[in-house]
Amino acid sequence: MREAMFYERLNDNLVRCGLCRHRCQIGDGARGICAVRENRGGTLYSLVYGKLVAENVDPIEKKPLFHVLPGSRSFSIATVGCNFRCRHCQNYSISQVPPKAPILGEDHSPQSVIRKAQATGCRSIAYTYTEPTIFFEFAYDTARLAKEAELLNTFVTNGYITKKALTTAAPYLDAANIDLKGFSEGFYRDYIHARLSEVLDSIVEHRKLGIWLELTTLVIPGLNDSDEELQGIASFIAGNLGVDTPWHVTQFYPTYQLTDRPRTPVATLRRARDIGKAAGLRYVYEGNVPGEGGENTFCPSCAALLIGRHGYLIERNRIENGACPDCGAVIAGIGM
Repeated sequence: MREAMFYERLNDNLVRCGLCRHRCQIGDGARGICAVRENRGGTLYSLVYGKLVAENVDPIEKKPLFHVLPGSRSFSIATVGCNFRCRHCQNYSISQVPPKAPILGEDHSPQSVIRKAQATGCRSIAYTYTEPTIFFEFAYDTARLAKEAELLNTFVTNGYITKKALTTAAPYLDAANIDLKGFSEGFYRDYIHARLSEVLDSIVEHRKLGIWLELTTLVIPGLNDSDEELQGIASFIAGNLGVDTPWHVTQFYPTYQLTDRPRTPVATLRRARDIGKAAGLRYVYEGNVPGEGGENTFCPSCAALLIGRHGYLIERNRIENGACPDCGAVIAGIGM
């Protein structure tokens, strides 16, 4: 247990959490929406500090981050808990914690995470699988040590962190993949239990703070796959983040509480990719469909194939010193 960051004490032992945009008001003995921050006598505690429920060495492409140290490995960690209630969560067994459930996980220190990352040849640490915002205190302490050890820090996140918390993390946060789950308030209300407007504000704040961004949209048949919504996302990215921002449109498969929808057809992903390209986006990728060709990176200037991928495996990387070897165009990203 560790006293939480970003909260204020109210009357009658109430507290208001300021870590994520739910801004939960929490009574004595209760927990916030994330189920891992608890008020004890007017002091808010993180219950998951160092309680890792997952630690793996992953290709950084799995995050997915296609424009951050391509082909490198990332030491990936998570605790239980999440501040969203996505009906199609792929990691629901560790993210969706009952309100008063015991906190699972093995004890780790920030120092031990750094040592493991270095011992396994990783060049970055990814805070992922569940929502990194809810284990902010541990991620923050780890990220500061990682920066000293010359390891990159990446969040795979739903983008619901408050501006104050994000500004605190920004000096140590190199990149983030943010899930932009749809482009209507109704979808966010009914299937996510959050507000689209807050996510969009957060995404723009990430960009203003100089954090490298890639966005992912899980395209769900009949829910967020209309031309209107996809065009809305593409236009938002182009207009607010810049056309060099990669957009990953990925295939949905039935899971958790959303089993009445089919897998996303590859043709739908291709349509989404075409919409992104038409909006001017230079890097649009199709995810969860290895071998279909939509995972490759092409030069935005001369269209030469630069990085050939199959799933998380890079089969070929022709980029030289961050540029296309054929025409010299600079390829956006970190360590390209």
